[in-house]
Amino acid sequence: MTRWLAALALTLVPFFGWGQGFPERPVRIIVPLTPGGSPDTIARAIAQGLQGAWPHPVVVENRPGGSQNIGAELVAKSPPDGYTWLLAPDNVFSVNPYLAKPPFDPLTDFAPVTQVARIAFLLVVPSNLPVGSVQELVSYAKAHPGELNHGSSGNGSPQHLGAVMFQSLTGTKMNHVPYKGAAPAVADLLPGRIQVWIGAANTLLPHIKEGKLKLLGISAPQRFASLPDTPTIAEAGVPGYALDPWLGLFMPAKVPQDIVMRVHGEVLKILNAPELKARLGPQGIELATNAPSEFARFIREDNAKWGRLIKQAGIKGD
Repeated sequence: MTRWLAALALTLVPFFGWGQGFPERPVRIIVPLTPGGSPDTIARAIAQGLQGAWPHPVVVENRPGGSQNIGAELVAKSPPDGYTWLLAPDNVFSVNPYLAKPPFDPLTDFAPVTQVARIAFLLVVPSNLPVGSVQELVSYAKAHPGELNHGSSGNGSPQHLGAVMFQSLTGTKMNHVPYKGAAPAVADLLPGRIQVWIGAANTLLPHIKEGKLKLLGISAPQRFASLPDTPTIAEAGVPGYALDPWLGLFMPAKVPQDIVMRVHGEVLKILNAPELKARLGPQGIELATNAPSEFARFIREDNAKWGRLIKQAGIKGD
């Protein structure tokens, strides 16, 4: 009996013993983008928050490239010991698999920890375009088919998918002009070389405040607390429209569940801090969390939704 109990205890250690002494060495948060963006900002806020709670450092590493697949692959193929995390945008899980087969399975090679944020995307036009609302934009686009240009950060980017959905739901037709990033696109948007942009609030709000761009609506299904008077595109006359980019925290698949839950609990304390929400809210970053199981279900639904749109529209990767 003694030997049997000892053997049973050893089999239970992987399931119940891993998290008790975790972490015993430094942790890495891989961000598959360059420094300075929303994912990097939130990753560093998490790392800083954990410094006071944990005895070992938490280090943020930027691994851009390959449409974020390079950094994601690094995490997917890391040992499942809980010491390598991924903080990444939704396209790694919901869009990239349909544009080019990544070297990992986004639905089975990761352990979702929690969603961390929703990123406000705004529908804007240059100040010289004679429209002042979503309905007026729809009317103008129908009266001038194929004359308006909408920009994006590349084929399959959130800006591209958002504009494709808008045209599909409104029966309008615009020309797609892909750029290598948001900065050059916004530079062409301001003087009106392109006329429609659906992009992240943090890059657009300064131009809106200066009167160089007109804000028509929010792409998300719900209004953002930082822009309470701005209607959603759906509210403004395009029922069913919803583009709600998100960021999430992940570990490699097969990380022991008690480590996942330990990290989940610590990260939620940081993300729910009022001062962090107050700092990021005006930038269009709304911190949002959920349980690992709920997050996993959400990812599968999001993956299926965008997969249908990409296939229907015949969108191909760059």
